[in-house]
Amino acid sequence: MGRPFIEFLQSQLLDWQSGLYGGGFGDVHSKILSLDDGSGASTVLLRFPAGFAMDAPFHLRVDQELFVLGGDLEVDDQHHRRYTYAHLPAGWAHRRLRSRDGAVVLAFYSGEPRVYDGSPPEGMLDESRAVAFVDAFDGEWGGNFHPKFPAGAGRKFLRRDPHDGEETWVLGTMPLRWGHRPEKHPVVEEMYLLSGELVGHRGKMHGGAYFWRPPEEWHGPFGSPTGNLMIFRTKGGPLSTVYTDDTVPFSWEQPYDPILPEELASLRETSFDSGCRCY
Repeated sequence: MGRPFIEFLQSQLLDWQSGLYGGGFGDVHSKILSLDDGSGASTVLLRFPAGFAMDAPFHLRVDQELFVLGGDLEVDDQHHRRYTYAHLPAGWAHRRLRSRDGAVVLAFYSGEPRVYDGSPPEGMLDESRAVAFVDAFDGEWGGNFHPKFPAGAGRKFLRRDPHDGEETWVLGTMPLRWGHRPEKHPVVEEMYLLSGELVGHRGKMHGGAYFWRPPEEWHGPFGSPTGNLMIFRTKGGPLSTVYTDDTVPFSWEQPYDPILPEELASLRETSFDSGCRCY
């Protein structure tokens, strides 16, 4: 069936659930932002309690991407904190997973995140696809976007897959920046709004907003009254963009008109306090 088209939901409106589907990671809590019922692939918020520890060797047989939104997380010998990232391919051999003070993590899985004890099968891990640690606070911002991309934004890449070209990056924009052209992409585009506000054709997003957009869907233009920071992913290849030739008017006042799967339809009518936390 694939993942449903979601544009957009505020993650704060979802309830924390005990545990994680697949049965792993003990006493964490989770919010599933989107799920492929066929493959088990998902995007999930994970909340690790203070003192969390998995000290025996284990592995997953699916890819996992981890982006820390807050708190601390020790992944093997690497200490993660706010806005650090890892892409750990299927068969990554974990020695430990701990959180001293607790953490909230945005996680992406290529299938059901079932935890297997011990070492992975020989030959499962493709080390060329591993990104053990990136700190989004370090490194330079890049530009050189499409010539029709509105000025006033920067991008930091976290990952480019060496085989299929799929990408994960953070994008930051200036306050009072907006565009004039709708756009589309030949690949899935997924976004989680880390901070700030973003106004588009489906309403105003606040920190904690999320979308999963299928290929070839026209969207935009967008603007931000506050400036913002977002994490993006593509599925199916690297990002490329087609813009309309003609410009369209941009409005800062857009009603919330989301595309949501049936099980989330009630969120259309749920009020949201923009002053609450971003997860």
